[in-house]
Amino acid sequence: MTTPTLHASYKTKKTAIGELPVEWDVCPFGRVVESSQYGISFESAPAGRTAILRMNNINGGQIDLSNLAYVSADASELADYVAEKGDLLFNRTNSLELVGKTAIFDCPGVFTYASYLVRFRIRASNADPYFVNYFFNLPASRKRLRSLATPGVSQCNINPTVLQKYFLVALPPLLEQQRIAAVLETWDRGLERLEKVLKAKQQFKRGLMQQLLTGKHRFSEFRGSQWTKMKIGQFTRPAQRVVKKPDESFKALGIRSHCKGTFLKKDFDPAAIEMTELFEVRKDDLIVNITFAWEGAIAIVGDADDGALVSHRFPTYVFDRDLVLPEYFRYVIVQRSFVTKLGLISPGGAGRNRVLSKRDFAKIEALVPPIPEQERIAAVLNSCDREIELLQAELTAFKDQKRGLMRKLLTGEVRIRA
Repeated sequence: MTTPTLHASYKTKKTAIGELPVEWDVCPFGRVVESSQYGISFESAPAGRTAILRMNNINGGQIDLSNLAYVSADASELADYVAEKGDLLFNRTNSLELVGKTAIFDCPGVFTYASYLVRFRIRASNADPYFVNYFFNLPASRKRLRSLATPGVSQCNINPTVLQKYFLVALPPLLEQQRIAAVLETWDRGLERLEKVLKAKQQFKRGLMQQLLTGKHRFSEFRGSQWTKMKIGQFTRPAQRVVKKPDESFKALGIRSHCKGTFLKKDFDPAAIEMTELFEVRKDDLIVNITFAWEGAIAIVGDADDGALVSHRFPTYVFDRDLVLPEYFRYVIVQRSFVTKLGLISPGGAGRNRVLSKRDFAKIEALVPPIPEQERIAAVLNSCDREIELLQAELTAFKDQKRGLMRKLLTGEVRIRA
């Protein structure tokens, strides 16, 4: 990465938006705007002639091309509504948290933009659009943008005229703007590469799970051994460890939907529940939320969860480790086919009206390899998990470093040596 360094003669001045270098200017956003244009109100569809960028396509200062929609018009019909490289797309209407999201357009191909977005073209004589985009995405800038929002019936709005008049931007000399933007773009490219590696590893793991857990791929030493189709009730037994509700705050356990594991409420207030009895969970228990099982609220209890308390809505089961290992079965329960089975035995309407039948849960069938093969499969998939966790930690650290550098560069705390 490019390493910025301080100028030897570094002096600052107080401005309306904080301490800035004396060489920098502060001006209303409108002074750097060459033109602006509201987006189109055409009806969009999953397919069509021209891609249309919407609020959900603005993410972290960049254009996110996932989940694109299309309009039937082509580029010639759209005329002034085609985004060009360097355009700033500004989300003028949304929730208070999301209103004011801004991204730089830098995508190949023809794109138009929706009516809730405003396209700003930046005056090249005094501002670099990439620098301005980074400045808009500073946390301090996002806070000032929200202060300009006016509340609506269900959403907030930032009037583009008000934005141009009252939102102040810091303006270093143009060359310094370009150098700052170039450094931050280098970091963004590094983030993109790391995100691609993480995504590829996650996709690899999903494919490997599908192969290993169905027996489509076998390790050579286990070929010839037979798998058994078994019901959950054959290799688990219910575990009801009844405890009296504590008088003081306690560690409560919850289960996230979509197979995302457990979470802890470490200082849960006993006054928040009317029940007099709760149930203790232990490491390696199979646990399910009977009201959200249809949504994948099932997990294996981990080390940190040991001893936590749950209500009667969270039945727990202990494995017969001579038949099935919890280390293996934790990968079985996150398969889409398994969650589908949970939905089929959770009759009723939506939400809390869909209650899992514990009797039918015990009848769910799963393919069970011999214990040594379970151990090998679990070890391979666990190794993938560790690699993914390391990549996620690296990505988080990289993002934190970039945010810190971005703040320092865009406030002049750190200057790039000429």
